[in-house]
Amino acid sequence: MRRSILRRVFDLSIAHKIPLWGAALILVSTFSVATLLMYRSYGDLRASLIAGSASLGRTLAQTLIPTLLHDNIWRAFELVSAPIHDTIANNPVQPQFILVLTRKMKIFVSSDPNRFPMLTSLRQYGTAYAQLASRIAPDKIASPVVFEAPTSPYLFIAVPIVDGNTRLGTMILMHSLPALNFMFLSSSLSAALFGLLVLAILLPINWYWGYRMATPLLRLTRLMEQIQHEIPQQMELETYDYGDELGRLFSTYNQMVETLQEKAVLEHEMLSSERLAAVGRLTSGIAHEINNPLAGLLTALDTLKHRDNLDQRSQHTLGILERGMLQIKDTVAALLVEARSERRSLQARDLEDIQTLLQGQLQKQQVTLEAELTFTREVAIPAAPVRQILLNLLTNAIQAAGSSGWVKYSASCEASQFRLCVRNTGTPIAEQQLERLFEPFVSYREGGHGLGLWVTYQLVQQLGGHIEATSEDSEVRFLVVLPADEAPIDEVPVDEGTE
Repeated sequence: MRRSILRRVFDLSIAHKIPLWGAALILVSTFSVATLLMYRSYGDLRASLIAGSASLGRTLAQTLIPTLLHDNIWRAFELVSAPIHDTIANNPVQPQFILVLTRKMKIFVSSDPNRFPMLTSLRQYGTAYAQLASRIAPDKIASPVVFEAPTSPYLFIAVPIVDGNTRLGTMILMHSLPALNFMFLSSSLSAALFGLLVLAILLPINWYWGYRMATPLLRLTRLMEQIQHEIPQQMELETYDYGDELGRLFSTYNQMVETLQEKAVLEHEMLSSERLAAVGRLTSGIAHEINNPLAGLLTALDTLKHRDNLDQRSQHTLGILERGMLQIKDTVAALLVEARSERRSLQARDLEDIQTLLQGQLQKQQVTLEAELTFTREVAIPAAPVRQILLNLLTNAIQAAGSSGWVKYSASCEASQFRLCVRNTGTPIAEQQLERLFEPFVSYREGGHGLGLWVTYQLVQQLGGHIEATSEDSEVRFLVVLPADEAPIDEVPVDEGTE
């Protein structure tokens, strides 16, 4: 049971143990020092009283020798009464009574004759006085003797009166022990009040420093407990910015967290690289198989376009088919890093006919699509990748908008930058999902394969731009920023080795 209680004490939080142990040490030290000082103080006060009383007794004893030799009682009374009359009330240093005894332990003279009459035996005043008489017999003392009886309220100082080698009598100086104790308690009370003042200063300081040391340790403990689940945050060193062992511990912890964060980023990049490699191996074989029949289709379509009997509507339809096939070809080229696709500068009509391609899906989903194209000139960006980027983003936006939702997209070119923005209503995307939105095979939509946004991301990267996704309230927004050259893009022949 005792071990269990002790164990509970040691299991307390360090925020409590540090102040409590510090307070306990301060209290124990204070009371130990105070007790020792009080003990020494009482001993010094008693020793001072005895030394002063013995000195007074020796002086009076020398003065009383002539009076004792001539039996001059009145003169002896004056001598022993003088120190008593000059004393201050309740002053233990000065004697309360002075007695002069003969060799037969009878009172020769006293400072208070009413209480101690002449020629009365000392033993008749009680056990303490009888013990004193036996203690100071003429043949037992040759120097001042201190005597204290448990039943007496007085401290006795016996000084022999000696003339040459002759013992004439004994002088007894009686000091009040209650007065001595009262003086000691008075000085002890002052010391106790001073000790309480010191405690009132030290205990709050101890509590403050204990709390200041324990608070960052508690925070460090809570952060360390998170390591098995996630990488914790760094500590704010402003709460303890000293260079001692604790300060170095907190700095080392922050360095450890920084290393873990760098390791997590590296692992994430390695995982992404592995996924990209897996997708590359998967799509490489597919892309090579697509390029060969696609080249045949483009050749047949080109031959068909050169016929003279085609009306304007057929020409427009063949143009849409050609741009769609070129878009497929460039999408395949995006999957093959070594591929070099045919590049043509972007025009407004490249983005206008996308709405025609999506018309069936818009009607099926009952989604409203609005476009805002503010660029009119030819932009020096490959048209096919930009069309594929916009088509992928709009397809995802239409599916995410849901029934009776809306999708809006805009395209503008200014300050050597081409900006493409797609917005839609629908369920917001969680922050954890935004972090992995452009990774391959990561899809948060039922039936999705997780490649559309990844291909979009690859196309944006190949064009030297960047893409970002945000989700606020009930609106999801994708922004693509691409660098736009001033000169038109020349057509580059396809690398036949990739088909």
